[in-house]
Amino acid sequence: MGDRNESHVTKRLSYESGAALMAEGPQVLHNLIASKMEAATGRPLPEVNVQFSNLSISADISVADKNDAKNELPTMFNETKKMLTVSKKHTVRKDVLKNVTGAFKPGTITLLLGQPGSGKSSLMEILSGRFPIEKNITCDKHYPLLTVKETLAFAHEVGGAEFLREAQEKQADQANSEALEALRSMSSHYPDVVVQQLGLQNCQDTIVGDTMTRGVSGGERKRVTTAEMEFGMKSVTLMDEISTGLDSAATFDIINTQRSVAKKLRKTVVVALLQPSPEVFALFNDVMILNEGEATYHGPCNRVQSYFEELGFSCPPERDLADFLLDLGTSQQYRYQIDSYQMNHPRLASEFAAYFRQSPIHQETLYQMASLADPKALQRAEDHLEKVPVFQQELLPSLRTLLRRQVMVLYRNKPFIIGRVLMILIMGLLYSTVF
Repeated sequence: MGDRNESHVTKRLSYESGAALMAEGPQVLHNLIASKMEAATGRPLPEVNVQFSNLSISADISVADKNDAKNELPTMFNETKKMLTVSKKHTVRKDVLKNVTGAFKPGTITLLLGQPGSGKSSLMEILSGRFPIEKNITCDKHYPLLTVKETLAFAHEVGGAEFLREAQEKQADQANSEALEALRSMSSHYPDVVVQQLGLQNCQDTIVGDTMTRGVSGGERKRVTTAEMEFGMKSVTLMDEISTGLDSAATFDIINTQRSVAKKLRKTVVVALLQPSPEVFALFNDVMILNEGEATYHGPCNRVQSYFEELGFSCPPERDLADFLLDLGTSQQYRYQIDSYQMNHPRLASEFAAYFRQSPIHQETLYQMASLADPKALQRAEDHLEKVPVFQQELLPSLRTLLRRQVMVLYRNKPFIIGRVLMILIMGLLYSTVF
């Protein structure tokens, strides 16, 4: 009954503006986009299953001698002593991740939970192909003189809709052409849709700004960064600590939108958060808990509480479930121990990880990882990845887009223009006095 009502609502959506497309909420819109994309391309939506087995990362770090702490004051004597003597340091091997195994499935949104230093960012970096870094690091910052709407419009142009090009190549029948027209209309208004989804309506005509130019607030700038990542048909989305600087309502809206994107568009979404609220935690399908580089749990959210109760830990009614999970494996876990538990409680992260590797939940994950090798699904994913170009725009359209943005940025930099004009006039007057 719910699906029937939803399909009935999607037929009434208007393509006139982003607000009209978002009138019934993100779930209805994403359901419409998925149906039109499948009709236009003539195939199911591409899916990517992320799997990793016994993943370990370690690094050699230099540890200074404790006696060096006495010479921390930047005095001339201490600085001279540092240059003339060699500090007593020794190298220590630190394990960042230890034999982590898991799978992030398409159509689901997974919470990556852990204390700072637990290995969340390292796991995301290696899964996204950014670890180790072999080339120079470049920071892709916002253009401070562009407005929020212009920033997102540029991201939409260069992130281009490759599925539209694929659909244009088919043009098989009337149903395909009707779906293609609907996708064109939605694509033209998609920047406005993203503005609506992330609550940027009030600042969409405000310049982004930076430390020297006043613009949007820090939380709004973070949402602009998240909005830029929404463009382009990405099959996997990894988001690390996106809630920093955001209030709970904004975080809930973002995660709720990502949940809808994952479910309707068959994407794989992984979000790392430090202390999610109960409402935000309830939006996730799965959760992976990392502690000191070890996976102490990876499975459905609705089974995590009962799993740790079997280990002798109970979450009090006044305690948030996410905070309870973060306290396990630390000195605070004694508050949750069940006194009547017959066996010894695990205390170290390695002990929690050893218990989890023997659990039925972990065995189910291993079975799913072994059985997901469907040849047809693998072939569809391979064909999809081969068709995705490195650059979504061709040379001339890309050049036109970049020139338009650069002219816009240059025109708004009034101090630079005035300074250049004055410099040219002064230099001209100086040269004219020579003759």
